[in-house]
Amino acid sequence: MPKPSANLSTPTANEIASLAGPMLLRDAKLPDNLWERLAAYLELLQRWNQRMNLTAVRNMEELAHVHIAESLRCGQLLPLGATTLLDFGSGAGLPGIPILLLRPEITVTLAESQSKKASFLREALRVLDLQQAEVHAGRVEDLPRAKQWDVVSLRAVDKMELALAEASLRVRAGGWCAVLTTEERRARVCALLPNFDWKTPDVLPGSKQRVVLLGQKSAAAN
Repeated sequence: MPKPSANLSTPTANEIASLAGPMLLRDAKLPDNLWERLAAYLELLQRWNQRMNLTAVRNMEELAHVHIAESLRCGQLLPLGATTLLDFGSGAGLPGIPILLLRPEITVTLAESQSKKASFLREALRVLDLQQAEVHAGRVEDLPRAKQWDVVSLRAVDKMELALAEASLRVRAGGWCAVLTTEERRARVCALLPNFDWKTPDVLPGSKQRVVLLGQKSAAAN
């Protein structure tokens, strides 16, 4: 994978398409204005990132080339019947917001326990006019115990073992867990959730490490 140049400016829609587009599944139809809306998202993220640590990645090209790309690819891999998604530890909104832009038929809950990051997520939903989403400003463990989703996504969350255990409870029987991780951590993730049937890892094109793991929960699991 080519290494983006050091660049703190926000990529244009065309630049994001050039950076992230080659990483996506080929011949897949993309929503109109996807790249323009992602440019608006990155512009907002950059402004807020100057005041708080939303993400350690400050290079906007790298964000588009790797993190936006893998979030979109994750969205492409989700089953067509999925209608609800919990983005566990959403942080700056990855992968939840790109998935929202790519798959508008999915209602997304962005769960973030840090209040400042949750405030950013609310502003991002407002600016992008994403009405099919909500922000849960708190721990996933504090959500109603009976509430479950078709898909739970996780990416770079703290205390991964505890997060995966909680995520498993939040996936409905027959639903899916999507984990954006590395090849090095893949076996550990799969071992921690033995009641999921894991598909062959999807490797981000040009990368030897970044993978999207997609596992379906056993219909008999509770």
